[in-house]
Amino acid sequence: MPQIKLAHGNGGVENNRLIEDIFYKAFDNPILAKSEDAAVIEGGKLAFTTDSFTVTPLFFAGGDIGKLAVCGTCNDLAMMGAKPKYLTCAFIIEEGLDRGELQSIVASMAKELAINGAVIVSGDTKVVPKGSVDRLFINTSGIGEIGYEGISASGIANEDVILVSRDIGCHGATIFAAREGMEMSSTLQSDCISLYPIVQKLIESGIQIKAMRDATRGGLAAVLNEWAKQSSLCIEIQEDKIPIVNEVMGLCELLGFEATALANEGTFVLATHPQDASKALEILQSFNTNASIIGHTSQHYPQRVVLRSAWGTARFLDMPSGELLPRIC
Repeated sequence: MPQIKLAHGNGGVENNRLIEDIFYKAFDNPILAKSEDAAVIEGGKLAFTTDSFTVTPLFFAGGDIGKLAVCGTCNDLAMMGAKPKYLTCAFIIEEGLDRGELQSIVASMAKELAINGAVIVSGDTKVVPKGSVDRLFINTSGIGEIGYEGISASGIANEDVILVSRDIGCHGATIFAAREGMEMSSTLQSDCISLYPIVQKLIESGIQIKAMRDATRGGLAAVLNEWAKQSSLCIEIQEDKIPIVNEVMGLCELLGFEATALANEGTFVLATHPQDASKALEILQSFNTNASIIGHTSQHYPQRVVLRSAWGTARFLDMPSGELLPRIC
């Protein structure tokens, strides 16, 4: 049997095949089959999710593994219209980890929990021999109370509008620069933030939320392709409307990366009814001025994503594949 490779954790084609071929077959059930950021349980009242974090380095511009763990889990709940309430956490610690670093990471978690109004209610700690794990891995699970029902990529309809909450690729670019020791004369940092405050404003505004998804591993390209497949629609994106800051664009041009495939940790994609698009954009821009309407759905090429340039050309934007930047979350 072929061995598992780094590409199987990239959030793209290989990752999806691994999940479908092994995990979905073994654990098949109607809740899991929906393939959303969090499972909707208890008759639609609660959302439940879990995630593991292995990022390297542990500390990076804009955050650390602790902040990332809380944001990642709470954001998955928020994407289902749920307010994060209760989290569990498990720490797998390599012997020799600096105690002060661990305290700093836990403090970051506590700060982010307060932003979400959530609490850690249970946990576990394991210390393993040196070399058994790379310094520190964290697993978190979360339960949230759903305040807006029916959010699902399967609910996206023809001519719905697609928005992105801010510029893309900052987390992936920041992690790569930190890992490679690249000196950058800029303020580039991870977009790692908790998204529930933004989602709460969207819900309170009364706009019709069709789907939301945070663009983590596999980036914007992975989200759009997953949505096209789940909705059986074509998603048409205007390339010049995708917000990308100069630092990320420069890094991509230098190293041959695709910004649309870079990971994010505080950026999400929103699908809404055309009549609510302007209002949704206004709310998103009140949090980040780079938020943008980037496209719409159509029936032109079912289950495909089309990227249209400012010069009138078009190409398919495929699901990312290959060994993308590993251990970014």
